Amino acid sequence: MASSEPWITLRRDEAACAAALRRPGSELLIARHGADPLGFILLAPAGVAGSPYVACIAVAPEARGHGVGALMLRVAEERVPGARNIFLCVSDFNTRARQLYERLGYRLVGVLEDYIVEGHAELLMRKRLR
Repeated sequence: MASSEPWITLRRDEAACAAALRRPGSELLIARHGADPLGFILLAPAGVAGSPYVACIAVAPEARGHGVGALMLRVAEERVPGARNIFLCVSDFNTRARQLYERLGYRLVGVLEDYIVEGHAELLMRKRLR
């Protein structure tokens, strides 16, 4: 995680990334092929005004473009039955991730300018689940 984008630009070192994965009240789901980890998603079931929030998602560089991210998001969405919405944030410079989220039905609902790093925005996205 710490050795790839967007975390490099967000200045998240290994310690900060490890701390993020211990977010209280969240569930860490790991995608694997056999014993090999392909990625993970950190889901906060009651993260934004009581709605589920994808706090973090990462896919190993060698697994990108093979549907791992889409599968993890689908699993996260299925883990919150009854939820009307699910939220996530994506950095404005992370265009590939944003394209994935839009393709899966996530829509921009807000822009947080200079939220984590000066000169960059975090884009709050929402998907209506039902």
